[in-house]
Amino acid sequence: MTFKPLILVPFLATPAFAGSLDQTPVEPAPVAPVTPIASPVTGDWTGPSVGVQLGYGYADPDGPEEETSDGAVYGLNAYYDHDFGNWIAGAGVEYEGADIDLGEAGDLDSMARVGGRVGYDLGKTMVYGQGGYAHASTDGGSLDAGDSNGYYVGVGAETYVAENVTLSGDVKYNEFSDFDDDDLEIGATTATVGLNYRF
Repeated sequence: MTFKPLILVPFLATPAFAGSLDQTPVEPAPVAPVTPIASPVTGDWTGPSVGVQLGYGYADPDGPEEETSDGAVYGLNAYYDHDFGNWIAGAGVEYEGADIDLGEAGDLDSMARVGGRVGYDLGKTMVYGQGGYAHASTDGGSLDAGDSNGYYVGVGAETYVAENVTLSGDVKYNEFSDFDDDDLEIGATTATVGLNYRF
């Protein structure tokens, strides 16, 4: 009997082809959508700013009317600051209207300030100390106290809430002793919050 090896060829080849027939196409893994990340607001404190403030004032007269009094204060401010990296230096002006009863000295009608500030840069927030010249005006009263020059010192903080918008808060002590009535001296403390636009 003659052996015919060619008869086995189809059977030997069958396993190789069988494996390939059962394979199914592999689908690519789903790709998660890319969500754009908003860039964080960072503080660049160099430049001018304008703002409005609202708060509370407390006056402590020393003289003919020694009764303390308080009331609302409200006003405007304009500053220019320069950011040196970790430190910020600036100068500005402020005007605050007030209606604080001083008894015989009338009403503390307004306070105006010109001064400087030095701050520390925390990124989108700065903390600062400030001080300078202050001027107070009174209205009415039997003493006709008039106006007075003086000074102020204070501390505060300002933080970015949008690209060009900041919120601020500060506390200032103001002292006035140059009224037309030589016996009248006023120490006034103000605490305000502000909304500012930085150019």
